[in-house]
Formats: sequence, C-alpha cells, structure tokens
Amino acid sequence: MGRLVILGGGESGVGTAILGKQKGFEVFVSDKGEIKETYKKVLEHFEIEWESGQHTEAKILNADMVMKSPGIPDKVPLVKQLVAKGIPVISEIEFASKYTDATLIGITGSNGKTTTTMMTYHLLKEGGLNVGMAGNIGDSYAKMVAEKDYGQYVLEISSFQLDGIVDFKPHIAVITNITPDHLDRYDYQFENYIASKFRIAMNQDEKDYLIYDADDEVIGDWLKKNSVRSKLVPFSLKRKVEEGAWLEDKTIHIKLEHKTLEMSTDILALEGQHNVKNTMAASMAALLVKVRKETIRQSIQSFQGVPHRLEKVLKINHVEYINDSKATNVNATYYALDGIKRPIVWIVGGVDKGNDYSELMPLVREKVKAIVCLGMDNSKLKSAFGNVIDLMVETYSMEEAVKVAYKIAERGDAVLLSPACASFDLFENYEDRGNQFKETVKNL
Repeated sequence: MGRLVILGGGESGVGTAILGKQKGFEVFVSDKGEIKETYKKVLEHFEIEWESGQHTEAKILNADMVMKSPGIPDKVPLVKQLVAKGIPVISEIEFASKYTDATLIGITGSNGKTTTTMMTYHLLKEGGLNVGMAGNIGDSYAKMVAEKDYGQYVLEISSFQLDGIVDFKPHIAVITNITPDHLDRYDYQFENYIASKFRIAMNQDEKDYLIYDADDEVIGDWLKKNSVRSKLVPFSLKRKVEEGAWLEDKTIHIKLEHKTLEMSTDILALEGQHNVKNTMAASMAALLVKVRKETIRQSIQSFQGVPHRLEKVLKINHVEYINDSKATNVNATYYALDGIKRPIVWIVGGVDKGNDYSELMPLVREKVKAIVCLGMDNSKLKSAFGNVIDLMVETYSMEEAVKVAYKIAERGDAVLLSPACASFDLFENYEDRGNQFKETVKNL
C-alpha cells in the first residue's frame, strides 16, 4: 500500500492512522506540537510509529501519501516541499471516503453548519437509519470508517478540509451560507474562500444534490458565473421556489422529488430566522434519504441545539447569561445580536481573522449598552466601536470579563459571550472558552 505520513496527532490524524494501518499502509504520525497522552496511548496500542514536538523531514519526505490536519496551512514550508516533490497531500475526509460505500451528506458554510449537521443526524437517527456523524465535529470520520459500518454519514466539513479533497463526492451537499471568514488562510481574498466552499460540489454529478441558501447573494453570484452538475435545491425565507423550501405565513413549505412537507415555525425548538434555514436544509436532506415526513416533524420539535451556540446558562438578578462561544466570526455574532430582545452587555474578542465589524454597527448602536473586550489585542474592536459605545472595558481572562459584565448589567439585560473571533489567544478552543464562561457564571 505504501507509506502514509500523517501531519498532526489530533483527532483526525490519529483516526486516519488507525484506518491507514488497517488498510495495510506503513503509517508514521508527526506533530510539531505535543501529542496528547490519550492519543499517544492509542497510537502505541495500534503499534503506529509517531513523533511529537518536531517534524523529521527524512521520515516525512519519503511518503507516498500525506494526510495533513486541517489546522496546518498549505503555506507551511514542509507542505510546500511535499507538493513540489509531487507527493499527494490530502485531508482526512478524502482518505476515509475511499474506504466506505455509505451515502454521504456533506455540510459546509460559514455559519450554521454545526447546527445543521447535528439536526440532520438527529432526523436520520430518529428515522431509524444506521447513521454516523463526523468531520469537523465529534469523533474522527476515518476512525468511524475503520470501526463501524454505517449506511449514512452526516459530515460537517470546513473549507480547510475541502482544500484537501481530490475525489470526495457527497451524494447530498449543503452550503448553509458564505460570509467572509478565515481570510487569513486565503490571502485575504474572499474569492478564494468562496471557491473553497464550492469544492464540496466539484465531483458531484446529475444524481447528486446541492442544497443551498437562495437568499445568500454570494452563493447566488457564484452559481450565476459557474456551473455544477448536481441538482440544485434552494431554500429561502424571502421568496417561493419551484423546488426546494420556502417560508410563507410562518409555515415552512418543502417541495422535493414529488414529495411535499409543511411545518409551522411554532414547532421549532430553536429560535431565530437562521434556525428556520437550518431546519429547511436538514429536513430536505432527511427527505432525500427517505425519512418519513411525520418523523421529520416530530424530530424537529425534540432537537435541542448545539452547546456553545446561543446557549442559555443562567438568570441571575433578572439578567440572562448567554454562551455563544461558537460564534468565531462576525456573521455568527450578527445572528446572536439580532436574536436577543434585551439590552446587551457584549463580551467580544480573541484572534481576529481579518474581521470587518461594520455590518454589526446598526445592531450594536441599537442593542449594545456596554462592550467587554476579551483578548490579547483589542485595538481593532476599540477603533470599530470606541466612538459608538460609551462603556468599553478591556479584560484578559474569562473570570475578569464575567465579573465586569456582572457589575455593569442591570435588571432585564443580557450578558452575551459572542466573541466574533477565534479563541486561540487565551483558550484551547471555543469549547474551552464556552466552558470557562459557564463555570464562571455559575460561580458568581
């Protein structure tokens, strides 16, 4: 089978190593950082060679194939060397998909993809299908392919993972929306990021489906200028569509492959217009894999949402504390600010990914009474909102940020953690950031 080198000893790397070993590859895992003890034990159990804290080029440049973790940019010199030598550098989803005949539902987008993925999985599971959920969420897809025999996979897929595909082809692709995000990885060219998202459909053919937000101008413009071979299935809150999903009189209407489904938005467990869209996308994906209409209706009502996404933590002194740590870009924060009906004390900040805060300005003027900055460098936030908000405080730990917000907030307010930024300056990841917020709130 040849030599498979894996760059990155995290969830996707170790999962790929297990599958590679099972399929007869000579496997070597290399991580420039420290591999977690739990992952080291797994690699040792499977007798897979690994190194931590360095990349030994002699052991990497002799690879027949390289799977790199999505966190490693293509611009890294080692990756450039591999490409120059003609060694294929692929992503976990590309590698794992070669070894399963399951029906694949791939979900990407700047926002809403985790909710849509979890909701789609919930609908399929409640519909009695033998389904796995993986990708950018939960367990490694490759490890699942090695250990389970699912009939369907619902995969949350980031643009970084799509950059590393060659033949990967989901039967159903979903693009929830496209707004500027991760521009630091795409030479600050929005076009590059858009093209990356549409790679999800590049290998699809006439038997496949592309479900997309017809209200999203970026998606609409791209589809006018470029063609895909798959069947286009739009969803919209603004207009009726021939085939797809639309909203009329607080009712979701779906017409798809000679099937119709209607649901009142009153039954949705999740609030907000963006969740109506997520529901449309997930319901259509479920219909296409033959989940019954009644099952879809019932399952939508029982779906509880995603941790760290507009998660209500506690009410203290009539102040609502809301954890939206998963909002790692401006568009996600826009949904959060838009959906809250109370005056907001907003905790924001982190690693800026080339953010443009101007689209938040009308909401900030209307709803935000104070800003608590939480990050190592808050200069961009200060220049964006310093003249608009009277009260702006800089903090450098979650405990400090929550205590400041607690002092500022008054009866009837909401304290919202919706950072609009990545978390890596002060936290391990957005989950760590959200968990620290919840823990601190509970200790107030």
